[in-house]
Amino acid sequence: MDFIEGEILYIDKPLYWTSFRVVRIIRAKLCQKLKIKKLKVGHAGTLDPLATGVMVICTGKKTKQIEQLQADTKEYIAQVRLGATTPSFDLETEIDAEYPTGHITRELIEKILSQFEGKIEQVPPLFSAVKVEGRRAYEFARKNEDIELKPKLLVIEDIELVYCDLPDITIRVVCSKGTYIRALARDIGEALHSGAHLTGLTRTRVGEITLDRCLKMEGIDKFLEENKLS
Repeated sequence: MDFIEGEILYIDKPLYWTSFRVVRIIRAKLCQKLKIKKLKVGHAGTLDPLATGVMVICTGKKTKQIEQLQADTKEYIAQVRLGATTPSFDLETEIDAEYPTGHITRELIEKILSQFEGKIEQVPPLFSAVKVEGRRAYEFARKNEDIELKPKLLVIEDIELVYCDLPDITIRVVCSKGTYIRALARDIGEALHSGAHLTGLTRTRVGEITLDRCLKMEGIDKFLEENKLS
């Protein structure tokens, strides 16, 4: 394998790790193994620290393909709790409001989910890396500064309810680049005339690459030992 010329690795990002940490550790291990000081390493699509799953890592000249790879369709399995919201739309922040869920049924959830299929407009979370006036949105959020985020046009290719034990549900989502599953949870809660937030998220596929084809971070050293590096 020639990581300087360029390789693509598929990593199962661990829970609580930032995407940057995955890149930093892989870069350090490769530099140590190849006995070099610098190496281009990047990822094709950020995953939140509270999410796990498929991360595409590019090295060397393959980093030029990152933009192209970012456009690949993504698939997620998301755990959502109905009846409560948080400012970040996930468990990064504390619950800030609670709502009734007595009117919600499995049939109603399935009906609402079907309304999200196709082209939709989605307002990104305030706790996100979206740039506003040259700053990241989360920088405003952490200082309690009000900003207006513009909706983005996205495509939800498929969305289905795979588990229902109210107030907790699990959904499978196949979507385009730029989709925030946290924001989708928020919108589902609002459509149900309640509230919702994400309690777990796994990216199960990027393009044709599924989770079962990904390397675990704890297996990187063994992988580098078993493969011939040039």
